[in-house]
Amino acid sequence: METIKTLRDLFLYATNKYASNVMNSFIGKEPVTYREFGCRVKQVQRLLKTLGVGYGDKVAIYTHNTPLYSVVYFAVTTSGAVIVPLLPDFSPTEVENIVNHSDSKVLFISERLKSKIDACNFPNLQSVMSIDSLLFDEKTEHAQCGDEDIEVEIKPNDIASIVYTSGTTGMSKGVVLSHHNLMSQIKMTIKIEPVDETSVFLSILPLPHTYEGSLGMLLPVLGGASVYYLEKPPVPTLLIPAMQKVRPTHVLSVPLIPEKIFKNSILTQINSKPLTRSLYKTMIGRKLLHRVAGKKLYKTFGGRLKFFGIGGAKLNPLTERFLYEAKFPYAIGYGLTETAPLLSAALTHNVKLESAGFKLEDVEMKINDMNDKGIGELWVKSPCLMQGYYKEKKLTDSVITPEGWFKTGDLVRVSSSGRIYLKGRLKNIILTPSGENIYPEEIEFVINHFKFVQESLVLEQKGKLVAMVKFNYEELEMQYSRIREEVQCKIEENYREIEKKIEDLKQELMEYVNSKVSRFSQISTIVALPVATDFEKTSTMKIKRYIYET
Repeated sequence: METIKTLRDLFLYATNKYASNVMNSFIGKEPVTYREFGCRVKQVQRLLKTLGVGYGDKVAIYTHNTPLYSVVYFAVTTSGAVIVPLLPDFSPTEVENIVNHSDSKVLFISERLKSKIDACNFPNLQSVMSIDSLLFDEKTEHAQCGDEDIEVEIKPNDIASIVYTSGTTGMSKGVVLSHHNLMSQIKMTIKIEPVDETSVFLSILPLPHTYEGSLGMLLPVLGGASVYYLEKPPVPTLLIPAMQKVRPTHVLSVPLIPEKIFKNSILTQINSKPLTRSLYKTMIGRKLLHRVAGKKLYKTFGGRLKFFGIGGAKLNPLTERFLYEAKFPYAIGYGLTETAPLLSAALTHNVKLESAGFKLEDVEMKINDMNDKGIGELWVKSPCLMQGYYKEKKLTDSVITPEGWFKTGDLVRVSSSGRIYLKGRLKNIILTPSGENIYPEEIEFVINHFKFVQESLVLEQKGKLVAMVKFNYEELEMQYSRIREEVQCKIEENYREIEKKIEDLKQELMEYVNSKVSRFSQISTIVALPVATDFEKTSTMKIKRYIYET
């Protein structure tokens, strides 16, 4: 693998070594082998050449997950051009800004998203291509494949991709990742989580996100694994049958998915019977019920899952406790788009509650400006560190020191054994008039442990701490539906009871939180989000905090 230094090297290595292996497919559709994939990539390379795409040109791709995504991705990057992935949930304004800012020459787009760009203005865009209309001549595909290549030299430090993310700050930045960045990432990862020709991935996250793009697309190619995609969003009614059919060994997820499974399925079943509800209140009973539920969940996932990777945001502690006590094969990772992305990981055999694991082998870390609690901003050096933000030298210089340290903006504590514990974002720190530093994420951690709380956000308003809380109305309604059946209440009375319960819960929550935090971190007001209202979030399900700050 030492000779694999660019995406072109990876492409040639995989299509030769794993030629007859299944590479990818939509679930239930005809699979594509690595040999067929190689031929398709070369046909798109020829298409790019006819469109005038050359070395260093930018090509944007705006589509939902599809096996054709990897075809276009490799065709662009192995031609010496630069791929600009756009998340399918980007708004028309974001798409317009990114395509124009990136100087993209060609846009590949799925039919489902075409209507979103009808009103967009792309003054420098030369071609818009429908990714769904790409045709491959199956009869002559192998003959046309040939050994010729686009004769342009690709060096490890050449730009492979510019990844734009809205993040939680509201300001999009183009993260410039080189071939070396991406190859270093998957080489580091395969050392700690072996992927080979027997590995089967089920892809449920957006491919334009670096997490899925690097570890869910490039990593399987390095190991010769197979990847399967859903044609529609991974809602439970589609995800469970998909798991049963594919029986994956590897799945990458954001916290939202296991959190929904735990709260909406596992907890609901436990609370549905008086015996299990009572048993769950004891530690021994809880662990027993978690273990039983974990075995059922493992079978639901197909029965051969080895790696359920969770990243992109912090996992709810109650959900993680369930996964841990259930002995479910989950892993936790931490990273950023700027580092392609993984920096640390705890694998299935060495997870520890609330820890982001240990740093990867080739990553250097240090804590800057550490306080008396051992908490400070994490600075890193990594072969996967971006070249910078596209067209933003001043912004790049503000996060990368002259010595090459990247300021992650994340506050961490590192244990004596080297385990990393995330404490929040540096920019989110609230400074009290008395000079105390308050970490809102730590207060949110306490809030999210409280019954019926789904998620929360702590903000400062006029010198006071306010908690915005999303209560689990489904769980509340289920509880009061049981009461209604017992006392034969009317529906209107039931809803009034729920509204009254929310007010009671707010008071209970206030007392609960303030009994567990310092006097500087006391909550003064709790605001309950209305029914059917969710926090606005990024693609990795982080709450867009800036939207709610006033």
